[in-house]
Amino acid sequence: MEKFTKLTGVAAPLPIINIDTDMIIPKDYLKTIKRTGLGKGLFAEMRFNEDGSENPDFVLNKPAYRNAQILVAGDNFGCGSSREHAPWALLDFGIRCVISTSFADIFYNNCFKNGILPIKVSQEDLDKLMDDASRGANATLSIDLESMTISGPDGGSIGFELDEFKRHCMLNGLDDIGLTMEKSDNISVFEKKASANRPWA
Repeated sequence: MEKFTKLTGVAAPLPIINIDTDMIIPKDYLKTIKRTGLGKGLFAEMRFNEDGSENPDFVLNKPAYRNAQILVAGDNFGCGSSREHAPWALLDFGIRCVISTSFADIFYNNCFKNGILPIKVSQEDLDKLMDDASRGANATLSIDLESMTISGPDGGSIGFELDEFKRHCMLNGLDDIGLTMEKSDNISVFEKKASANRPWA
């Protein structure tokens, strides 16, 4: 998993509450277990019209936000079903960070396992960041995970909190497999001892 230390990128405003996982990646795209290729289906029902053409009014179709790496979204982001395809689609599109006042628990934890940083902020701070994100081409935010700060285009800074274990995993690019591999020496010692004690196994 790619490390997350610092990120400076365009932030897209998505002032909608209760964005569920079906809105993030509709069920039609759940036929694969691959993590790649799902970006084309991200927010498909909002991004595209019934004839398959782009909806010019949707934020990620606007020129200033086509390469957005950060989403500033309304409350309760990622609610609904537990599909891991939701963070897969966000990451495949290029989104590395989602900022909201709250997240559904399963989606929140799935983000950390896939290299996406979900940041919880107060409503007051979200309103400020939403305003920053509404500036089009100037909607650039800087996320510093080491100092746990978000800097806006005007130079102002907002602090955020994060569980230290989750922060450690993101800074070091450790998913569940990576965490296991950190213990590879201990695992090898255990396996050798088990083989010696149970040669018939």
